[in-house]
Amino acid sequence: MVHQRPVPARLPVPAGLGRLAVLTTVFVCAACGLVYELELVALASYLIGDSVTQASVVLSVMVFAMGVGSLLAKRLRRRAAFGFAVVEAVLALTGGLSAMALYACFAWYGQARLALVAFSLAIGVLIGAEVPLLMTLIQRIRRQDAGGAVADLFAADYVGALVGGLAFPFLLLPVLGQLTGALVTGAVNAVAGGALVLWLFRCDLGPRARWALLTANGLVLVVLAVCSLLSGPFERAARHAVYGADVRVAVHSEVQEVVLTGGGGSGRPVSLFLDGHLRVSGTDASRYHQALVRPAMTGPHHRVLVLGGGDGLAVREVLRHPGVAAVTVVERDPEVLRLARTDPDLVALNHGAYDDRRVHCVTADPFDWLREGRWAGDGPYDVVVSDLPGPGVTPSTKLYSQEFYGLVGRALVPDGRMVVHSGDTGDPAGSPTLWTVDETVRSVGLRTTPYTAAGPPGPGERPRIWGFVLAAREPTGVHGPGLRPCTRRPPGLLPSTLMHPRYDD
Repeated sequence: MVHQRPVPARLPVPAGLGRLAVLTTVFVCAACGLVYELELVALASYLIGDSVTQASVVLSVMVFAMGVGSLLAKRLRRRAAFGFAVVEAVLALTGGLSAMALYACFAWYGQARLALVAFSLAIGVLIGAEVPLLMTLIQRIRRQDAGGAVADLFAADYVGALVGGLAFPFLLLPVLGQLTGALVTGAVNAVAGGALVLWLFRCDLGPRARWALLTANGLVLVVLAVCSLLSGPFERAARHAVYGADVRVAVHSEVQEVVLTGGGGSGRPVSLFLDGHLRVSGTDASRYHQALVRPAMTGPHHRVLVLGGGDGLAVREVLRHPGVAAVTVVERDPEVLRLARTDPDLVALNHGAYDDRRVHCVTADPFDWLREGRWAGDGPYDVVVSDLPGPGVTPSTKLYSQEFYGLVGRALVPDGRMVVHSGDTGDPAGSPTLWTVDETVRSVGLRTTPYTAAGPPGPGERPRIWGFVLAAREPTGVHGPGLRPCTRRPPGLLPSTLMHPRYDD
């Protein structure tokens, strides 16, 4: 079989400079491709939850689609320059708009899974088509053995992926945010692909093809620029669609998105959302935090440690008990602490808990803070209150692990008590999550009493049911109005560990 060799290209520059231009474009396109991938994973984890599942879906679909794209690119090799420019223009538009489209599907249609798969598939196909076309182009500049050409392309590709992977969390996300960061990445992608073909391989294009590419890339850049200008109003409209029209505060901290709704004279109770999850509701905050704190405060409570709970509501309940000498709060997000100290509605809800001289705040990850033994200066503690996001939220899973509870046990006095929020059970008899938390706490040598408490029902709704686990080295009971101990322990329970998390989202 005779293989047709690529026709040498007529270049406006020496061959060495032409190869450098192609490899530079490979570098830029690889960086943009990885940014699209990471942006889909990050946004899906925030909107849908369970980052492990979302990362698996995005990565597996994209890798499969890249293989499909490589096969489809065979049909474009005869017009490799024009085909590559078209692929990059479509990729820039698709990748640049992906974050905005995904957020719109979640905000106005209530789900984003289908959009996540569709964009992963489309972006993967387009990324997969890049390398075969670039291989053809670089061989047209100067013929070399296939192994050497592949090595050069993959080296530039992998270095570009490294730069894109580092730029996303350390530059694009903190400086531009997810929406604008994706749009800017799309613009860079369009410019890199279009410039390479329209400058270096312009002799391969007829007048109509040149004008078509100039028009297409110009339209892509205009669309991305307009969307970037409108990203602020779009994000506010989408946020109102998710949280309601009375959003008062919405900030992206270094840790998460923090949203406050209600209050401020709106006539609606104040609510605090962290990464889309409701953490404080003015309608049931008192009942929830009473159920969380009071059972643990029935014994000695001279020194108290609150893990999470930066809103100050658990601290408010702790301070209601006489004999409390010191309260340490370990909260990873300084923005939540700032709002709990300064927002009038949150301050009214937590009764100005952070103005009390007995309260000391630490901004740190609770796991790291305990592991590094930074509690030794104030502890050990008589009571530990774990007011953390539910274990179904993937970043919090390690804070519901056997290893974490082992660290908590070291910070307790011999007769100390710990209470753990275990999520909404939906069942007065408990849920799999509640019983998994219970078994995990028991696995570190503590005796437990799981219990539930019901919150007030909303209009036409069933009451929320919260799950808790009270633990100590000696048996302890749970008493109080509205508190219901859970006694029907399911068989075959296993603890959750860092290497084998057992919580479902």
